[in-house]
Amino acid sequence: MHSIRWKLLLTYLLITYVPLIFFFNTIMTTIQNHFEEDRAKKLQSSANMIAGSVAKSKYFDNLADESRRTLQNTDLGLRSAQDGYRVMILDNYCTVLNDTNNEDVNKTRIVPEVIKALQFKNAVSVRDDARAIYASASIDNDAGEAVGAVLLISSLQDIYGLVSDINQKLLMYTTLTAVIMGVLVVFASQMLIDPLTSILSVVTKMSDGNLDERVELFGHDEYAVLGQACNVMAAKLQQMDKTRHEFVSNVSHELKTPLASVKVLSESILLQNDVQPEVYREFLQDINSEVDRLVSVVNDLLQLVKLDQGEMGLQVRSVSLNRLIGEIIFRLQPLARQKDLTLKFDYTREVTVECDEVKFASAISNLVDNAVKYTPAKGAVVVTLEADHQNAFISVADTGIGIAEEDQRRIFDRFYRVDKTRDRETGGTGLGLAITYSTVRMHRGSIKIASKENEGSIFTVRVPIHFKGDEA
Repeated sequence: MHSIRWKLLLTYLLITYVPLIFFFNTIMTTIQNHFEEDRAKKLQSSANMIAGSVAKSKYFDNLADESRRTLQNTDLGLRSAQDGYRVMILDNYCTVLNDTNNEDVNKTRIVPEVIKALQFKNAVSVRDDARAIYASASIDNDAGEAVGAVLLISSLQDIYGLVSDINQKLLMYTTLTAVIMGVLVVFASQMLIDPLTSILSVVTKMSDGNLDERVELFGHDEYAVLGQACNVMAAKLQQMDKTRHEFVSNVSHELKTPLASVKVLSESILLQNDVQPEVYREFLQDINSEVDRLVSVVNDLLQLVKLDQGEMGLQVRSVSLNRLIGEIIFRLQPLARQKDLTLKFDYTREVTVECDEVKFASAISNLVDNAVKYTPAKGAVVVTLEADHQNAFISVADTGIGIAEEDQRRIFDRFYRVDKTRDRETGGTGLGLAITYSTVRMHRGSIKIASKENEGSIFTVRVPIHFKGDEA
């Protein structure tokens, strides 16, 4: 696996060096072109001046006058020595009449610049092969005819030498800059990658089961946010692991207790001789009760599993909550009267929602049944139905024993019961509220609790009036 450190380093180097090399080449080319263009302009100007001077001196009218030619040669030589270029004067047959280098006199020199000058087109060009600049200008007589041309040749060696010196210095500075930037990139990549490596090390340990590991947080940047997220994830995983162990322990307890009772009762019958039929009946009734309790736990567990896995599809249809809650109240009235409780249903309007009537009725019934169970004699349980244009609200308020604040956060956990004694008279399987919570969530609703110890509790269920199955 290629380290992200080297990928980041390579990316930085490419981003840094490629533009730097491009910039370097562009600068050098621009400098050389600037010097060449400047030299070409000056050379063309000099060619025009010399051509005008030659034409004015009637050079071509007095070619036989040796003194005039000598004077002209002297003047051209001075110009050539002063400005550092070679001067050649050619007639309209491209024959060299004068050459400050004394190399091509009386020779025919056909070059494009001279041809253009004889056609009244001054020309200047840079010849990389000759490493020189050629500039030409026409020499005209009084009649306006081109009788010859001036050709100036300037070497580029001095420019190339200067550009080479600049190139070497710029290359040295560029290399030094590149080295410094490379060192800075190495340190920068280390600063960026080390925190990530630390987080990765902790996450790897977490994946091996060491959920006690935590990321050390420094600063308030994105790494700190990532580290905090990893710590929160570890805490939640720890809680899930703890919940799983508690769940297994609770399931074991809930299944073990009725099985142990069945075993004790059955052994008691087997160890007794000449047992009366009434005793057999009493023991068998107790065994049957424990089996019912065992079946109830198993059924609730299976229902929760199906709810979690989404296997329990909802048979959604329009249901009158007034009728549904009224039936629940009617069914639980005998239990309320037995405890001398007031069980009442309040509503101000008819409310119809889209829900699975059987499952939703079971969820609300569980809330009301719990309120009746945990409310002492002479108390009251009030079920209230309200609605707005989007949601229906069902609240179940009681004057019972209440729930401590630390217990309210876990009241919907499986097998979690405020009554830690698991009293058979008050406690069921400990799965009722978990099933209620899952059922309400399946209907895209929510359930909240407000309670104070020894004052009572209020469970509030919110459910959409129109069920939208595609929403999460």
